[in-house]
Amino acid sequence: MFRHRPLADLLFAGLRQDRARFSIALFAIALGVALGFAIQLINHQAQDEFVRATRNLSGEAHLIVRGPKDGFAEDIYPLLATRDDVDTASPALELEIKVAGHDDPIKLLGIDVFRASRVQPALVPVPSDEDDALATLRDDSVFLSAAARKRWNLNSGDTLRVQVGMSVITLRIAGTLTASDHAPLAVMDIAAAQQTFDRVGAINRIDLKLREGVDIAQARDAMNRLMPAGVHVMTSQESESNAVRISRAYRVNLNVLALVALFTGGLLVYATQSISVERRAAQHALWRALGATRGQIRNALLLEALGTGLIGGLLGVLLGAFAANLVLGWSQGDLGFGARPLMNTQIEISYPIAGVMIACGILAALAGALLPALRGARIPVASALKGQHEFTSTSTPTRAVVGWVILILGAAFCSVPPIAGLPVFGYAAIAALLLGTIALLPRLAEISLRWITHDLPLSLSLPAAQLRGSLQQVSLSLAATVAAVSLTVSMAIMVASFRDSLSLWLDRVLPADLYVRTGQPNDSAFLDLPMQRGVEGIAGVKRIQFQRSQQILLDADRPRIALLARDTLGFDPKEFLPIMGKTVEQSKLRAPALWISEIAADLYGLKLGDLVTVPIEGRRVEFAVAGVWRDYVRQQGALLIDRALYVQLTRDERVNELALWLEPGASLEAVSTAIHGLSPDGGVEIASPAELRKISLSVFDRTFAITYALESVSILIGLVGLSSSVAALILTRRREFGVMRHLGLTRAQIRNLLTMEGLMTTGVGILVGSILGWVMSLILIHVVNKQSFHWSMDLCMPWMGLAVFGVSLLALATLTSWWSARQAVGDELVRAVKHDW
Repeated sequence: MFRHRPLADLLFAGLRQDRARFSIALFAIALGVALGFAIQLINHQAQDEFVRATRNLSGEAHLIVRGPKDGFAEDIYPLLATRDDVDTASPALELEIKVAGHDDPIKLLGIDVFRASRVQPALVPVPSDEDDALATLRDDSVFLSAAARKRWNLNSGDTLRVQVGMSVITLRIAGTLTASDHAPLAVMDIAAAQQTFDRVGAINRIDLKLREGVDIAQARDAMNRLMPAGVHVMTSQESESNAVRISRAYRVNLNVLALVALFTGGLLVYATQSISVERRAAQHALWRALGATRGQIRNALLLEALGTGLIGGLLGVLLGAFAANLVLGWSQGDLGFGARPLMNTQIEISYPIAGVMIACGILAALAGALLPALRGARIPVASALKGQHEFTSTSTPTRAVVGWVILILGAAFCSVPPIAGLPVFGYAAIAALLLGTIALLPRLAEISLRWITHDLPLSLSLPAAQLRGSLQQVSLSLAATVAAVSLTVSMAIMVASFRDSLSLWLDRVLPADLYVRTGQPNDSAFLDLPMQRGVEGIAGVKRIQFQRSQQILLDADRPRIALLARDTLGFDPKEFLPIMGKTVEQSKLRAPALWISEIAADLYGLKLGDLVTVPIEGRRVEFAVAGVWRDYVRQQGALLIDRALYVQLTRDERVNELALWLEPGASLEAVSTAIHGLSPDGGVEIASPAELRKISLSVFDRTFAITYALESVSILIGLVGLSSSVAALILTRRREFGVMRHLGLTRAQIRNLLTMEGLMTTGVGILVGSILGWVMSLILIHVVNKQSFHWSMDLCMPWMGLAVFGVSLLALATLTSWWSARQAVGDELVRAVKHDW
């Protein structure tokens, strides 16, 4: 019987003989796991922190009333609080407040302390030792969470200077909050907040705790029938889901790219195991002759892969945790996709996620080893013992048919709409393209080699002919390289296209000479009428375009959308908006003109001429779509209307931004100095288009920092796969070298021949991978990004970067081939031909 000791020898024979290639496969698995684990850790921590903060705000509320960010009439509060199905109603005014002298706003919540204590106990203020209980009701008292104290380096008794309009108001820090783990938050009495921030009579949130036994869904539907336009009642779970949805597509895309890297690692395992099975065919045949069964051979090969996946997974988890800490430390918790920076920049290890990622590494390794293990178990014993076994794989015609079927399916997937807002079939199309191309690699390699070596001298045509004679081995070695090259090329083209489109977009949206705003988006700072009139009177100012922005709820099932009110009289919309396609003149519309962003058009299914009901000041106002414009800033969409009409509807003459065109010869510095003179406390930010362009592109680069890291890892995997493939292709043919030496070829000639073969193999891999990457980039740009983020972009080829990448790969292939050939022909002649004896 074939017992344990021989089985152990069989199990570790491949690892001992092919240590280098198994190490490379292990390294690739580790990189894929590390990438996925790092992304999962960062996303998990960001989402967990966000959800925890959201739940602290809602507390024990069953329902939450939300409306426009600017607020709705507080008359709604008693209407709901007196209902028989409501136990407690807690009104709130939730604002983003500009802190004087700081870029980041702070979230401030005005609450009724007595009501909040029954619904949101985590928000109840705790007065400091120097203050009494009445401090919670004083007009100038504010309470900061521990995180807010740490961020702004403030303690009880200190003052917090906040900007309201163009004035700065001082609030006294009178204590902290009950919850110690809350996100940066300031809390004060709701009446004091309304008075301080010019919101008298307005609230924008009501948290409702229902009586025991009340059906939540029925209560929500009944209350929604009483709400004015733009105000909605939703469950706390729905509110949380809408908030989390904002970054979901970004997180899913990163996870998919990490899985692609892990898939590439699985391909390396496939190549390594296949080549190992070929080299050890005689050994496996001998074990079979000694009594080993096919099942034992198969299981031994699968156990080798399991060990590779397990060790690679463990190493990947350690590397991923280190990388996640590095990313959060470098970015200071700012992940760059519109989310608030994380409070905790030290990664908290999630052992369930670690277990899942290790399992993914094992599955990738086992999937890569399955076909080689089955093939190794079926090797004919007699022919293998005589050294007559040749490498075989699925027949080329069969693989070609399967490959074309998969490619056709991939093309069909591109036209399938998203599922739950995610481009599921877009990802499937990319996977189908990759798998179909791998299935077609033998045929593609044959065509490429014939094309590359057309009418070349014998010294070049001979290695090409040799490669065409071993297409199965060539395609096997190319699989991981093609996958890594295609991933790198597709990501490089997608990012370059997005950056180029953003640059062109900035040229269109920044036509003025100077821009003025009240800092980062916030709800407290604004340019009041005196400030507007003062800017109009500055010498050198030719004309001004004012803009007021706020956020409204157009659909209860989606996050808030931006409503922009901008001066349009005397302005051509194409002058200040990057209009996509045609526009409709106001005279041909059935209602006042509305210009919608591309994202809003996609999310809400709107097109030119459609009527849209927009909630403004609790009323439903009908507009008609006059044009669609491209917007890369507001991820949830934007609507733009004429400011004069907005003022007529709301009596709100405040603005958030100014665009200034100057007289010829006017000095930018002089105008900027004059504007700053109207705001002595530094209440405004002034920038030229060039400065805004620089800031925007730097934000883009920070947003895509993780994508750049993914691209770097894919390049690294590609280089590893390239080295492994070229070395394996050469070393599996060592039995030929003795015959070549007998025929009179010198070692130098053999080295040159093998080096040229490795260079041609790499050239095929780069050619096929680049074409595949270009096609994948089209899917990323026009399907995945469109369905994920609802924005479009123009194709831009980063020729220089791709050329450097290709030349680097060819150079590395040359060095690897030369080194591998030197190792292969460096043995004695007897050792080189021993397989033929």
